[in-house]
Amino acid sequence: MKTTDAPAAKRLLSGNEAIALGAWEAGVRYAAAYPGTPSTEILPALAQYAGVRAEWSSNEKVALDTAIGASFAGARALAAMKHVGVNVASDSLMSLSYTGVRAGLVLVSADDPGAFSSQNEQDNRHYARFGKFPCLEPADSQEAKDFTCFAFELSERFDTPVMLRPTTRISHSKSAVEVLMPAGPREPSPLPPFERNPRKYVPIPAHARLLHPQVEERMCRLREYVETCPLNRVEWGDKRVGVITNGIAYQYTREVLAGFSFLKLGMTYPLPGGMIRDFAAEVETLVVVEELDPFIEEYVRALGLEVIGEEFFPVTGELTLARVREGAVKAGLPISPSPTPPHPHAPTLSLPPRPPALCPGCPHRSVYFNLRKLKLLVAGDIGCYSIGVLPPFEEMDMLISMGASIGLAHGAKQAGCPDKIVATIGDSTFFHTGLPELANIVYNQGTACTMILDNGITAMTGGQDHPGTGVTLQGETTQAIDIETVVRAMGVQDVWVVDALDVKEMEQAIREAITIEGRPTVIVVKGHCVFTPQFQRRPVVMVDPEVCNGCGFCFRVGCPAILKSEEIDAKTKRPKAEIDSLLCTGCTVCLQVCPRKAMHQNEQ
Repeated sequence: MKTTDAPAAKRLLSGNEAIALGAWEAGVRYAAAYPGTPSTEILPALAQYAGVRAEWSSNEKVALDTAIGASFAGARALAAMKHVGVNVASDSLMSLSYTGVRAGLVLVSADDPGAFSSQNEQDNRHYARFGKFPCLEPADSQEAKDFTCFAFELSERFDTPVMLRPTTRISHSKSAVEVLMPAGPREPSPLPPFERNPRKYVPIPAHARLLHPQVEERMCRLREYVETCPLNRVEWGDKRVGVITNGIAYQYTREVLAGFSFLKLGMTYPLPGGMIRDFAAEVETLVVVEELDPFIEEYVRALGLEVIGEEFFPVTGELTLARVREGAVKAGLPISPSPTPPHPHAPTLSLPPRPPALCPGCPHRSVYFNLRKLKLLVAGDIGCYSIGVLPPFEEMDMLISMGASIGLAHGAKQAGCPDKIVATIGDSTFFHTGLPELANIVYNQGTACTMILDNGITAMTGGQDHPGTGVTLQGETTQAIDIETVVRAMGVQDVWVVDALDVKEMEQAIREAITIEGRPTVIVVKGHCVFTPQFQRRPVVMVDPEVCNGCGFCFRVGCPAILKSEEIDAKTKRPKAEIDSLLCTGCTVCLQVCPRKAMHQNEQ
């Protein structure tokens, strides 16, 4: 891309926004992702820049595959995903390490220490070591931007994919970033003709055997390069303690152990053995502080160096300033005094727990209400509907990964499970990896029932579009793929399409579906997420206190708008229900399940 840039200005950006900016400044022409916290905001931010084609993909492997295609065609490309998404993309990622790239290619793996929105806390630095490609870890938003730009240069210099690994706190925290102000629009130049080179780009076994030595030779050059890589630096101070650290852990340790010496690593694979040895030789006590696995620490120990690490700094959960300080105290390190000691008379608050709940009007509510009522075995999936495992529903018995619910249900039935089993999966998740799972049931003559909860959006990560919505990331109208049509085309004979807010229709469909023997069944549950423009609010529901006897049946639908009033029924001795009119969306699910007909809609 051709541009003339004016002097830089300062902007407050999240790490994800800074990654998007860095990709644009690096000349990225194509970017793809599947939304997943903490990575979600990268692609919408990048889509706003001129000259970039940014797309939501149906899953993370598709995102990486399309980025690879763009790179092979000569365009710098980026694929973004959360840490577990790399598991989905890993098949292509491992082969990409063999083929290398043409134009620079960066894979953003946003890891989630603390599992704030994930089913595990895996440390994806291991993928870099497994696949033998570089891994970079920024420590703030400025580095997120700079490291992204640097990653493309590194990718092209060494003919390799490069992993950029921000963690949750880096992705979502904001800090000042220097932004190059373009003097004019950036016009993409024409791509060069495709370079036909099957020995490089087509790793059939005969070619792969020739490519592997090139990967090992590349690693030798990278190990030599990392010793002088500008992303790694030593900050000398008091040499009684020397800290090797990276990412957000650098920010915490720099405050807790202020004034001591630091080896701050921005490139964490491969690791600079010579630099680490030289640093260790200058300090009295060597410490490693990093989030999750002792990735750096194990390497330091393999060098024969004594180091303080995971025995004091936890390998589970997100690091915080308090956790680093606690670890330093336990290790007997001479820490800096806390700048803001807690007030000795600070009051303590006793707050009730607030577990996550389905939103008022959520189309998933009647699904789990009925599944609980029918006492069915449920294989769940990744999405808002995972909340079905919590009270008051407590109606989810297994969950593994995106799209796995259908396979879990099928495997249980094929193995001889005597219980009636239902798989629940969302519309975006169905397009992600549910399609091959359903094809597998049809092909293998399975008998499980699948409920596809179509709320018209990727709701859990903030409302992103997907192949079923008919809108692209950049706002273009496109073909919306109809789930019922796809399911029937795959060979499912028994398909029900039901209104998510019709409790009786839902129950009837489930009862019919689970009684059919010898073939798979599918129920498509249609109901828009409350945060989509298509969701229609209705008149709010009200409770007649003269009729309500406090039976509590309405509380079983788990709606935050239904409250326990202060009025106690004289016979049941239980609190009567009342509706918070500010929260109520008028979905009427509670009205439909109330056995005493004590609820009605306010038509005024």
